[in-house]
Amino acid sequence: MSRTVVITGGSSGIGLAAAEQFAAAGDEVVLVGRTPERLEQAARRVQNATVMKADFEDLDQVRDLAAQIKEQHPKIDILANNAGGMVEHYRRTKDGFEATIQGNHLAPFLLTHLLRDRLSGGRVVNTASRAHMRGAPDPDDLVGDPAKYRAFPAYGAAKTANILFAAEAARRWPDITSVSFHPGVVRSNFGAGKATRFFYKYAPFLVTPEKAGALLVWLATNGNVTNGGYYDESRRLRKPAPHASDPAAAAALWAASEEATGVRG
Repeated sequence: MSRTVVITGGSSGIGLAAAEQFAAAGDEVVLVGRTPERLEQAARRVQNATVMKADFEDLDQVRDLAAQIKEQHPKIDILANNAGGMVEHYRRTKDGFEATIQGNHLAPFLLTHLLRDRLSGGRVVNTASRAHMRGAPDPDDLVGDPAKYRAFPAYGAAKTANILFAAEAARRWPDITSVSFHPGVVRSNFGAGKATRFFYKYAPFLVTPEKAGALLVWLATNGNVTNGGYYDESRRLRKPAPHASDPAAAAALWAASEEATGVRG
């Protein structure tokens, strides 16, 4: 039976590779991205794909995206919260939050909440990272201090937020399977600054997007994954760093994220 799969960050990298694999299995795929040209190119590669544009640094665009998805799809089987990235220099969004935490966590948190009624019985897969060991989000300060901003710790904190979100969603929404994962160090356009981008494009040992995409598909379709679990590139359930596996921290972040995005329940 064909499934409806929504993939954010679906116009390149892991998201696009996973989309091609879902489509090859006969699934209907919604590709979400922020660059029209990339979305058009991706749509030519993915069968049965619908493209939708949204910039996650604008929460109003996320709300419009959710409304558009709900208008077209009464049921969503899989939501892959895959969009995200590292921001080189401090940037505050129009919504008033630091761009890394908004793009990687607050926007997918909002999107998942807005699609929650369509996801019952389905699955949410959050692309996290082993980089979560580099930082922890502060629920009391999602704005940040430009003078103290550092790209890698900010990205690590956002990836911790992805793991905490999946774990807390499993506790609050038992009718939806929620997981997070580290895809490996993937060859992509990822990074902040020329040196980092060069590394992620040309280092010889990098994981291919196709392999990382296959991991996302496996997590989205395997019947034996642990609800709330965090998986690594070997498809093994792992315990994340202590600050990313603390239920109290997850609950505090959830409450702060509800307030920041205006959702309740």
